[in-house]
Amino acid sequence: MAVISRTVATLRISGEELDPEEVSALLGHPPDKAQRKGDEIVGRNTGTVRIARFGMWRLRAPDAEPGDLDAQVSHILGKLTDDLTVWKHIASRFQVDLFCGLFMDKEIEGLSMSPRSLLLLGERGIEIGLDIYSGDGEQMESG
Repeated sequence: MAVISRTVATLRISGEELDPEEVSALLGHPPDKAQRKGDEIVGRNTGTVRIARFGMWRLRAPDAEPGDLDAQVSHILGKLTDDLTVWKHIASRFQVDLFCGLFMDKEIEGLSMSPRSLLLLGERGIEIGLDIYSGDGEQMESG
């Protein structure tokens, strides 16, 4: 199995009442990007202004080529609290997920994650979302 060409990973915490400063204080680290419900958001490509319908706190790992989600999970979680009671509190109030973009250059590529990474994510209540892209790499990245 050929290794996946490139991976991107972003921890996303979202909710209608989410206050990014509160989440940063709980986790012990600021986000790369954040929004509150009601904030004006300007589209990166279009310049169109929209109003945020919910709050969001995001922390992104550096892209990995070749793909390495284990390293990206370690990078993100290594910056944040290990206190599982804090994570349970956050997960009880907000949607918490790890957005993963998987970018393939070849027809058949693969990826695996270590039991340690899966345990770290699971015990923190972090859902994994995988978007898989194949082809010329022109697709938009979200997260």
